[in-house]
Amino acid sequence: MPTTTHKFDNLVLGLILGLLCPFLGLLGFYLWKFAHHESLQLFLVRILSYRSLLSSVISFSLIANALVFTIFINQRKDKTAKGIFVFTLVYVIIALIIKYFL
Repeated sequence: MPTTTHKFDNLVLGLILGLLCPFLGLLGFYLWKFAHHESLQLFLVRILSYRSLLSSVISFSLIANALVFTIFINQRKDKTAKGIFVFTLVYVIIALIIKYFL
């Protein structure tokens, strides 16, 4: 039975958080910059159309992962942090491909 020091310290939780947090970052970016003058659907179309905006949005979304990663590292939840880090790397690779090759 895991002790309380290992509560929330597992790779699967980290992978789930690493996958979902950038979408929360995307939503945060939309609410911060665009919600007052365009719909979410138009915003999504716009970011797919303009590569410079897309790379900005992806970078902002990765900040969400960085924040959650930092929280779990500081709490010494290394397995969870490792899962978050894995998806952060995946998103970074995708962002680089979009920015330089598409």
